[in-house]
Amino acid sequence: MTSSTATTKSGFVEAGGYALEYTFEPPASADAPVILLLHEGLGCAQLWGGFRTALAEATGAGAFAYSREGYGASSPIQLPRPLDYMRQHVRDVLPDVIAGIDATRILLVGHSDGATIAALYATAKPDPRVCGAVLIAPHFFVEDFSIREIAKTKVAYETTDLRAKLARWHKDVDGAFRGWNDVWLNPDFGAALEMREELTGFRIPVLGMQGDADQYGTLAQIDVLESSIGAAGGHFERVILPGIQHSPHREAPSETIAAIKGFLDRLP
Repeated sequence: MTSSTATTKSGFVEAGGYALEYTFEPPASADAPVILLLHEGLGCAQLWGGFRTALAEATGAGAFAYSREGYGASSPIQLPRPLDYMRQHVRDVLPDVIAGIDATRILLVGHSDGATIAALYATAKPDPRVCGAVLIAPHFFVEDFSIREIAKTKVAYETTDLRAKLARWHKDVDGAFRGWNDVWLNPDFGAALEMREELTGFRIPVLGMQGDADQYGTLAQIDVLESSIGAAGGHFERVILPGIQHSPHREAPSETIAAIKGFLDRLP
């Protein structure tokens, strides 16, 4: 079905002029919050896999995952993506997604690009329904370390079976990959992404989480988040997972779920 409001366990929601696929695990009770899952740069709703269901079962909250435009089975995009594609999504699309979620409280849980998008939304304009944010392996500024790894991913896409693997999850696999990879490798992307000064704008509790072996970003991302929120007098919690790389929800799902549940339980 295509609807402006998510009413089934899967379907499409209209947002920003796109039809976005979603999967939804309803909350255990009418007054329970809904966790909004925002995927990584090559992710989609389906790639959250069993983590989404397990998170809902552990917390009693609903869990809503969607594929952004150009990903999964959602509407395709025209290339090239603009360098400020994350900001455009926050401005033009994400408000419609959130409006389509029937819940009085929403917890944002974003991974990688999704964490950056969650941070951009939470700091841009206070939303009374958003009660907190969990930012997993976020990017607030470009690091040379990250670009080197993303360049390696481009080579792998062109020379290995990576394209075939991603094609299982994305209707337009080249659009999904190039829409992410081309932007990150553009030398002007750093200015478009830069949001360190905006991080003092959080008015909700934040949990920052990252693996200390993350191959796409250093702990400097979590450090600047912590210092910025602290300087503004906000509430920040930090979880660093030893030996874990860029995807804690896949590499250490139990620990990641426990951290999110604990954070959610401590929210007002």
